[in-house]
Amino acid sequence: MAADSNLAAIRNIGIMAHIDAGKTTTTERFLFYTGRVHRMGEVDKGTATMDWMTQEQERGITITSAATACKWRDCVINIIDTPGHVDFTVEVERSLRILDGAIGIFCAVAGVQPQSETVWRQADRYRIPRIAYVNKMDRIGADFFRVLDMIKSGLGSEAVAVQLPVGVEDTFCGVIDIIRGKAYIYEDDLGESFIERDLDTAEQEEAEYYRSYLLEKISEYDDNILEKYLEGQTVTEAEILSSLRKLTIENILVPVFCGSSFKNKGVQMLLDAVVDYLPSPLDIPPVKATKTGTGEEVEITADTEGPFCALAFKIAADPYVGKLTYFRVYSGKVKVGSTVVNTHKEKRERVNKILRMHANHREEIEVAVAGDIVAGVGFKETITGDTLCSDGYRLLLENIEFPEPVIDVAIEPRTKADQDKIGESLMRLAEEDPTFRTRIDPESGQTIVSGMGELHLEILIDRLLREFKVNANVGKPQVAYKETIKQPAQVDSVFEKQTGGRGQYARVVLSIAPLEEGQGKHFVNQAKPEQVPGEFISAVEIGAREALQAGILAGYPVDDVEVKLLGGSYHEVDSSEQAFKIAAAMAVKEALQKAQSILLEPIMDIEVVSPEEYVGDVISDLNARRGRILGFEENRESKIVKANVPLVETFGYATALRSVSQGRASFSLQFRNYAEVPESKSREIIARRYGLPV
Repeated sequence: MAADSNLAAIRNIGIMAHIDAGKTTTTERFLFYTGRVHRMGEVDKGTATMDWMTQEQERGITITSAATACKWRDCVINIIDTPGHVDFTVEVERSLRILDGAIGIFCAVAGVQPQSETVWRQADRYRIPRIAYVNKMDRIGADFFRVLDMIKSGLGSEAVAVQLPVGVEDTFCGVIDIIRGKAYIYEDDLGESFIERDLDTAEQEEAEYYRSYLLEKISEYDDNILEKYLEGQTVTEAEILSSLRKLTIENILVPVFCGSSFKNKGVQMLLDAVVDYLPSPLDIPPVKATKTGTGEEVEITADTEGPFCALAFKIAADPYVGKLTYFRVYSGKVKVGSTVVNTHKEKRERVNKILRMHANHREEIEVAVAGDIVAGVGFKETITGDTLCSDGYRLLLENIEFPEPVIDVAIEPRTKADQDKIGESLMRLAEEDPTFRTRIDPESGQTIVSGMGELHLEILIDRLLREFKVNANVGKPQVAYKETIKQPAQVDSVFEKQTGGRGQYARVVLSIAPLEEGQGKHFVNQAKPEQVPGEFISAVEIGAREALQAGILAGYPVDDVEVKLLGGSYHEVDSSEQAFKIAAAMAVKEALQKAQSILLEPIMDIEVVSPEEYVGDVISDLNARRGRILGFEENRESKIVKANVPLVETFGYATALRSVSQGRASFSLQFRNYAEVPESKSREIIARRYGLPV
């Protein structure tokens, strides 16, 4: 599609929101009104085009980001529909990394919810221009103006209403365009027929108030409009549109729209807003990259005639064509049959096919150009975050950072045939999803898989059993604890072994010190070459890092520590890389003993929405789960309880909450940080880890 369009007529957008705000339903309406599909799919019925996975259709939620493309007003709109559940936040992260603009969708009843905040902050980090859409205006309890205030106060964005609702709840029937001063009232259930009418007196007053506010905000940044506004001159519709587009693209203002996607009201105006206010590839700042070898920073502009440069942002397994590599082209073009270079791996990759994706349907194209989001077939070495370039143009685009998994499950193949199959299957799943990790437990020999939450692992294991046909026994979810230290320590460790012939000798002096949370593991070499020769330094680092894989308390990985090699000694004949590796591992284990090791556990932010009469029971239950109450918010007939709670205490919480609230309360969780486990709990965890009585 984009190959025959000019760059100014392309919109690469994402649709992001809290779970159940209506992302996929809105996307389905986009596809219907643009003629991409001829029948609207419904999430609840499992017929949504974008929710094509079996697991998505069964659960009625989006699990994987799906890409599609459609045309509206001579513009090509590439759309990525992202998941709303916090367990699949990686899909939002990697999608936002390659998009130019986004629509943030908010439920008119619930407003700004926890995952709304998470995805909004992710968009802030990548400086993605966005518009907001207040959906579900037909629902009982819908309040457009409350949500508008929540976007301003809760998300810290300068939100400006561009539309106002006509009616609310079951009387919602259309929208007021405050720029044009007209109301649009829908006449049919499909939302294809609507009438334009003038505003009545009450509507006129309200529209004037919000139009004045919009002009005030625009005039703060546009001298031409400021002058006209102060002099009482008429500011034209074209002037407002032009200025608002510029300020939206610069991330200064967020235009806010409203509608009901399920009832087919307001969606065409939202498509107009995508074209009017969100950027084309030409409108966004140049993408920064570094030259391999020199590290020199360069800027890449969207130019179809420039050298080819693209970022691989997603890997997917397709049952018909094999491995699909999704990539965004930032510069130049690539043709089927050509060879590109993966600059992260320094490997050549042949482009066997280029596919324009419509959810899980494929359309083969011959060439992809700057601004395109497509999938390639034939890439063997490329993974998420790799840069693809034309030969002789060696650049590295900024990589994508992914969060650490917080929950583990043990998985055991049932037969020898399954044993052979499971390794390859897990490797393919981990290649698709960078937040899914696998490892072998050194003590039990079990395969441990790690993910972002119970649902995340449930989906991946379901795929393993169904899609990859692996028969396996699956354990209960376990928390991914970590270990760290509270104080620095220094050790002098010698590894010496005589075996008749050539012996083994290595001595290392190293220190270990705690780092701030989230700093990871650092290794610093301060030894002089006469103490530890350069050829042994990497062996020391490998030995130290391997020792940090399993701490001394309960064998959990050690994090947020810095290991410094201060000195040591070697033997001309008996020293080897292996000897230094062993000496370093011994030294780290000894240092961990001295440095007061502690256990860390993941802490979750929890929001419970409950009718007021059950709030006391909800708080009591959270307190019993070692929760820390942070505060309350009013939400019409219900209250929102905000708290922190350890992840381990949330297992089975859905059932408990149903019990204390007679099924009327709901909750959402998202990862906050790692924190020290209380000593009494720490003793329990260590005892259970080693099968001792608690």
